[in-house]
Amino acid sequence: MQKRWVRIVVAVVVLLILVIVLVPFFVNADTFRPTVQAQLSSALGRPVTMGRLSFSLLGGSLKAENIVIADDPAFSSDPFLQAKSLSIGVEVAPLVFHRQLRITSLTVDTPAIRLIHAASGRWNFSSIGGPAAAQTPQQQSAIPDLTVGELTIKDGSATVASVPSTGKQFVYSGIKLTVQQLSFLKSFPFDLTASLPASGSFELKGEAGPLAQKDAADTPFHAALTLKKFDPVASGVIDASQGIAGVIDIDSQLASDGATLSSSGTIHATNLKLASSGSPSSKPIDIRYAVSDNLDTRTGQVSDLSVQTGPVAARVTGGFSLTPTGALLNLHLAAPNLPVDALEDLLPTVGIRLPSGSQLRGGTLTANIAITGAAKAPVLSGPVEVDNTKLAGFDLGTKIQGLNPFGGKGGGTDIQTLRATLRSSPQITQISDIYGNLPQLGTATGNGTVSPSGALDFKMIANLNSSNAVGAVANQAVNAVHGIVGSFLHPKAKSSAPANNGIPITVTGTTSNPTIRANVVSMFK
Repeated sequence: MQKRWVRIVVAVVVLLILVIVLVPFFVNADTFRPTVQAQLSSALGRPVTMGRLSFSLLGGSLKAENIVIADDPAFSSDPFLQAKSLSIGVEVAPLVFHRQLRITSLTVDTPAIRLIHAASGRWNFSSIGGPAAAQTPQQQSAIPDLTVGELTIKDGSATVASVPSTGKQFVYSGIKLTVQQLSFLKSFPFDLTASLPASGSFELKGEAGPLAQKDAADTPFHAALTLKKFDPVASGVIDASQGIAGVIDIDSQLASDGATLSSSGTIHATNLKLASSGSPSSKPIDIRYAVSDNLDTRTGQVSDLSVQTGPVAARVTGGFSLTPTGALLNLHLAAPNLPVDALEDLLPTVGIRLPSGSQLRGGTLTANIAITGAAKAPVLSGPVEVDNTKLAGFDLGTKIQGLNPFGGKGGGTDIQTLRATLRSSPQITQISDIYGNLPQLGTATGNGTVSPSGALDFKMIANLNSSNAVGAVANQAVNAVHGIVGSFLHPKAKSSAPANNGIPITVTGTTSNPTIRANVVSMFK
């Protein structure tokens, strides 16, 4: 009896092997190629072509070679997608016995995808799923009712470009996409991962659909975005000539209803540099943000952008618009009473360096800055004020040439108040309406500029404080010089005390090595 069952099992196995081996000879899979091409072309709204089709009974799939999906002719005559192979999962029984093609899954192997963004804001994939040009008005009125159990893309690559070209193309590699229950008429879950240049990684996981027929880019979705070790310069998002650099991690939530795209989350930046003359930040910088973008008008609102390093937080709010030449900003930075000590780490990122060997200690900074113009070359303008701080390691009383014999004690420079109006652009930084109250020395007013390379050109008027030793001795020196110079220029004139109009002072050199000179003689010309 046992031998009998063994023989039956062996016979069944042999029969199954014969079926698996022989059925593909009776099922000419390539005859289904026009059907498959037509179904995919109708679903995508653009021509799809493929090479020879083969059938695997064991795998329950058709396999096509050399897949090509055409691009929107308004963008390019080159393919939108080219793939090495396409595996099409099918229901075997209807295919074998009734020659009916029912697709259950699609697996695209090693595709190369070209994504193109037009100046109008439209993408070359915007028309996917829309009506094909050759369809009748009745056919164009409905989205194809195509449902696929699983869509998989393996080891893909994508190139992102713009028309007209605005710079280096952005490249994703190692793309893996998994979509469950893909349908143009219903929502479906998806998981997309990719590798970025310089060891970066990208993941977008969520749910999308139903497909927007007018513009696929307006398809509603919600997803979690995770970027790790994103280098905007290495990736080609920012040109190295702009002087901006850093490595960024992003964790955010995205949501779109087809009209408005909202995004909120955190950005963690290391080695951040924001100016050509700047240097990377020594500490990480964290940014919390919430932004919304109107997809139709291409305008957006920044409802909250908090820049934080240590205990310091500054908020940016306002709006922006996207134009063919880039983003235009209309933002406002509010920084009320921020601790100066923590801000010191941010100064090198924007190219500001304190005098060599010096350090800011204590005090607060308040700023109200408008950020306007092109995002690639913004203009910052508004009032800035520093209160109750000390520039330790830099004794201003000993650094003023022409008053060297009347220096201070070398412990640093106390700053009770320092305020000015700032206007900074990529070409030059202008600082006007400067007022400084330095208790050890007196007060100073003036204006000046800082070049992109950090060169200083300031003209100041100092009024020394006679109530302290440094100021008193300096004023005595000024009076002495007045007498000597006055006698030389006007030998017959009677000596008189000079009017208290202040001492002209020039500041040149760089922020890290300034040259400060008092022009006492010019007071008496």
